[in-house]
Amino acid sequence: MLVKDTIAAAVAAALERARADGVIDVGSSPGIEVERPNNPEHGDFATNLPLRLARAARANPLQLAQLIAERVESGPEIYDVSPAPPGFINFKLSQAWLQQQVETVRAAGDSFGALDIGAGRKVMVEFVSVNPTGPVHVGHTRGAVLGSALANALEAAGYDVTREYYVNDGGSQMEAFYRSVWTRYRQALGKDAQMPENGYQGEYISDIAAEIIETQGNHYLDTSEATAVREIGDLARDKMVALIRNDMNTIGVTFDNWFSERSLFQNPDSESSDYDLAMARLRSGGHLAEHSGALWFLSSAFGDERDNVVVRSSGEHTYFASDIAYHFNKFQGRGFDRVIDIWGADHQGHVMRMKAAMQGLGIEPDNLTILISQMVTLKRGDETVRASKRTGDFVTLRELVDEVGMDACRYFFLARAASTQMEFDLELATRESSENPVYYVQYAHARNASILNLAAERSIDYSQGDVSLLTHPHELDLIRTMLRLPELVEQVAENLEPHHLPHYATELATAFHHFYENCRVISANPEDNELTLARLKLVAAAQVAFRRTLTLMGMSAPERMERE
Repeated sequence: MLVKDTIAAAVAAALERARADGVIDVGSSPGIEVERPNNPEHGDFATNLPLRLARAARANPLQLAQLIAERVESGPEIYDVSPAPPGFINFKLSQAWLQQQVETVRAAGDSFGALDIGAGRKVMVEFVSVNPTGPVHVGHTRGAVLGSALANALEAAGYDVTREYYVNDGGSQMEAFYRSVWTRYRQALGKDAQMPENGYQGEYISDIAAEIIETQGNHYLDTSEATAVREIGDLARDKMVALIRNDMNTIGVTFDNWFSERSLFQNPDSESSDYDLAMARLRSGGHLAEHSGALWFLSSAFGDERDNVVVRSSGEHTYFASDIAYHFNKFQGRGFDRVIDIWGADHQGHVMRMKAAMQGLGIEPDNLTILISQMVTLKRGDETVRASKRTGDFVTLRELVDEVGMDACRYFFLARAASTQMEFDLELATRESSENPVYYVQYAHARNASILNLAAERSIDYSQGDVSLLTHPHELDLIRTMLRLPELVEQVAENLEPHHLPHYATELATAFHHFYENCRVISANPEDNELTLARLKLVAAAQVAFRRTLTLMGMSAPERMERE
């Protein structure tokens, strides 16, 4: 149980005692909120329950705070409970309990911060999912980092998480991609071929065509156009998916599933595909209607601005129809309790209709959460980077990683809430100074590791160190900062806000730097031997917190900071 939950339980028990004593007359109480006060001088935690009870109890909130505070039974965690105007109750943690948490963190190791609020419920996080028609660019990269960090935090909170990439391998854009590669294939073999009007012009199309020639030769010159486009298209799609997979690996993003859109329309084990089943469900509920030769989903009945086409008059299904079938598969076919989609800013307008589709399918719409990842602007100092130096086209994920590295990519993309537009400063991301938060955090971990390495070199066994000797304000502040990680995991998992992770990492680094600068760990003075052992235990606990935080963010934890 988190310490804030322990305090909340103590407050709830105190309120019941006050009722039983007849000094507070109030019916059901609101939920008890325990938070960290903005001013640390007010204590470690505080609750505003008296302010929220005052109207119902017809009493002065400060008086209520006094009545409740004096009935709080202090456990080992709580040192002081005090009322504060205008109606707060402040709590200070016991120094002895804080010191003992050094042992708790060290013992937890890689499971430090792990919670069970998810209780094993099945959650899918679907992210990136760009059409496999070209390389991943910078805008997609932001969603990739957000999705992977969020999935990490949800797992740490006790959810059964599946990370999925939806491969949009059907529809008109993919057909244009297939024909583009087929065209370049023919042209490379000296045959006349015209690029379709909506074709893809990038150099990577010619590269894919050349790779197909290497393995298949001129085989597809002797087949019909339809067969050649289909078979070359399949090869090109697989190559592009492999390229995307490799690009994702460069920033530490992996997926449990790569789900094909085509599979929604095929089911070898049944006569009905996911698409058929989803449409049948909507039709049986009276949510489909034919108009002007097309089939419409009546989404306006569920609050959408207008109805939406699912099958065009040509008989071709829309992307929206695929999305309906895909989410039917997620909830009904695979039994996920919750689905979280991370979409780009250009999909903002599709959120309402997807929520409407869930209602039409009989699925609780609140079980689907769609996060919108806003636009990214690349900067190099004051200059906006509008295109790739290499190709003159968009800047790809791989180019970004080549310039700033995986860790900078992940930290900077995580450092802003998904709902806000952001600027990514390439110069700052590569700067080796405390101005660069990536360098600042990793340098703190490297300092941490160097101390422990020095202890190992000198064969210092600190396993019997006495943590009760840790009384310096910066030692206690570092412990307090470490203990915020489990609360942070809960916050990220409940609010789906992974941008809190890098901010916490910076605060942890600051606390460690202050400790390092004010508390000599390995002292040459024999009189300080016992304090050295205690501080080495604290450094070892801090290393656990650093590594756990960096792991949740998907970043590395270097033990040395190499300079060029």
